[in-house]
Amino acid sequence: MAADGAGVEAGAAEEVERFLDAVWMEQGLSRHTLAAYRSDLSALARWLGRRGRTPMEATRDDLLAYLAERVGAGARPRTTARLVSSVRRFFRFQVREGRLREDPSARIESPRLGRPLPESLTEAEVEALLNAPDTDQALGLRDRTMLEVLYACGLRVSELVALTADQINARQGVVRLMGKGSKERLVPLGEEALEWVARYDREARPALVGAAPNPHLFPGRRGVALSRQAFWYRIKAHARTAGITKPLSPHTLRHAFATHLLNHGADLRVVQVLLGHSDLSTTQIYTHVARQRLRELHARHHPRG
Repeated sequence: MAADGAGVEAGAAEEVERFLDAVWMEQGLSRHTLAAYRSDLSALARWLGRRGRTPMEATRDDLLAYLAERVGAGARPRTTARLVSSVRRFFRFQVREGRLREDPSARIESPRLGRPLPESLTEAEVEALLNAPDTDQALGLRDRTMLEVLYACGLRVSELVALTADQINARQGVVRLMGKGSKERLVPLGEEALEWVARYDREARPALVGAAPNPHLFPGRRGVALSRQAFWYRIKAHARTAGITKPLSPHTLRHAFATHLLNHGADLRVVQVLLGHSDLSTTQIYTHVARQRLRELHARHHPRG
């Protein structure tokens, strides 16, 4: 018989945290992924707790009722799919550990999702964005260099703002990155980006970091690490200067990096390695973008297009 009140809540929280500790140790998941699991599973545990049950006592009917309630309250398919994924991983872990004999989520299907094409920029738009910062100013030169590195390497914005000076190897022409799941990768910078990094290091970084030792490659005004939000604000400002009106996201230049490489004939697996994707299927979305571009070119230039 299930415990009630505080006992249910405490027991549920303990089970969730045990699961999170295990998947973090085994797979090195990011803070964002762990937070999503915690949010999904805690919400389920609270729902079950109001019915006097813990997650370990949940049945398939319980899970289906919870999902139906969430969908009825307006949960989007992508949110529901993430919830189903969280629940599945939780119960598979419990079965694997021998704490449950059967997985109540085993026959629950996730909603089918269309894969949206990521918003990207044309090569001309990228060029206009790169040229937007005023490189006669220290902050402008910093922003131009950050944009060059972002586009040259296809970095995540979080990887860019966290860069330290020792991650750049100018002699080898690469940047060393620690991506999701603590997986290290080396990405070529390219001559153009290397030249901007060298100029920035000579002309602007000393003024931004000050006299004290500072590991941050791209600090803010006070020498501290630039936040993702602050840099995103700068990108939007430079996009307005460049006359770019299409919707942008923090990943826009990362999408442009992948799309332009594929449009110029790069192998999909090379792009996968450069982006730091563990699964090729994650990278394959960019082939849709590339094919769309090819169809546009065919329609515009082929006599029977």
